[in-house]
Amino acid sequence: MTNERVAVAKTYKIYIGGKFPRTESGRYYPLESAKGAVLANMCRGSRKDFRNAVVAARAATGGWSKTSAYLRGQILYRIAEMLEGRREQFIAELQLQGVNRRRAESEVNASIDRLIYYAGWADKYQQIFSAVNPVSSSHFNFSVLEPMGVVSILAPESSGLLGLVSNIAPAIVGGNTCVVLASQSKPLCAISFAEVLHASDVPGGVVNILTGFKPELTGQFASHMDVNAVVYCDGTVEIAKKVQELAAANIKRVVARVARDWSGDSAQDPYLIQDTQETKTTWHPIGS
Repeated sequence: MTNERVAVAKTYKIYIGGKFPRTESGRYYPLESAKGAVLANMCRGSRKDFRNAVVAARAATGGWSKTSAYLRGQILYRIAEMLEGRREQFIAELQLQGVNRRRAESEVNASIDRLIYYAGWADKYQQIFSAVNPVSSSHFNFSVLEPMGVVSILAPESSGLLGLVSNIAPAIVGGNTCVVLASQSKPLCAISFAEVLHASDVPGGVVNILTGFKPELTGQFASHMDVNAVVYCDGTVEIAKKVQELAAANIKRVVARVARDWSGDSAQDPYLIQDTQETKTTWHPIGS
């Protein structure tokens, strides 16, 4: 008599401050295939996990915001290189989550290209959005962009990798740090992407990735007083209203990116960098 072996499902951790801790709540949820087979156990992130991630992101803002544009571009290019080296792994993970081979290949290729796209913008977006302003006094008047600080991102549900990359890249290339809640139904690539970040040149805390239930954590992402902007990519009118109301408590900027085709050209442009930037104006006297 032979017993059929039960495979051991991998338990994926979350990514906070350059480390891979387990959720402090000890809760997990099974990620199932379309046929009902358990693919993995995913951390069900808690509000405490989110607060820990915000602390890590805030601690990393000083160093990352002062990093040169050239270096940020080089780091994004390095992430793309490493993602290219693990291309087959990400294709396989997308397939496990119900994406067909052709679409999976297209999504991974587009994710690599998108990182390179934003790497190229790292030392150029300031020239596009900054200005020397005419004033009727003896001054130079300069307007330049500066990173807002900590950005919380509710990644799109339908795109396990490309949607994630398309929101992280413009935030960090502009000098922000971020806390991201991955797709609840397609989270595998998010943690694998965290492994890529961990092995690249991205300082710990610049990108923090959680998995879990969006209905449970959306309020925290929108209301936390040490988050400067919140980006959300899905939701109903009621969710949009809830995010706006909670964000108003500390005048947090709200960026809505709903109903987007993440594989299209509209999902990549320098205005996505500008979304999480503040315009600072400096007056400088002319003459003695």
